[in-house]
Amino acid sequence: QLQLVESGGGLVQSGGSLRLSCAASGFTLDLHAITWFRQAPGREREGVACISSGASTIKYVESVKGRFTLSRVNAKSTVYLQMNALKPEDTAVYYCAAARSQSADFCTILSETRRYHYWGQGTQVTVSS
Repeated sequence: QLQLVESGGGLVQSGGSLRLSCAASGFTLDLHAITWFRQAPGREREGVACISSGASTIKYVESVKGRFTLSRVNAKSTVYLQMNALKPEDTAVYYCAAARSQSADFCTILSETRRYHYWGQGTQVTVSS
């Protein structure tokens, strides 16, 4: 079965850190661009960070720049989202998504959800004030 599996979510106090992982099962991630999305109750799904297949391009939404770091280890078919200095407004369900693209320009558009071939089930991140 081809799927993405997220892990690492949880409850943390404001200012704390979490590291989310997105692992591929049944396929490899090396030919895929990966984006982390998040969705808070009553809000649209938002692209948070994107990394191209070769990691030459990484893009972040403005609200997380300087706090979140996206990286990938293709040999492990895993992508990591390190989240530091978390704020209550970061509270959401976080999803990773994979698109079969090797373009370095893939991450130019961050919140377009229709381009992705695989989605994870989501992991809850809750930041208390």
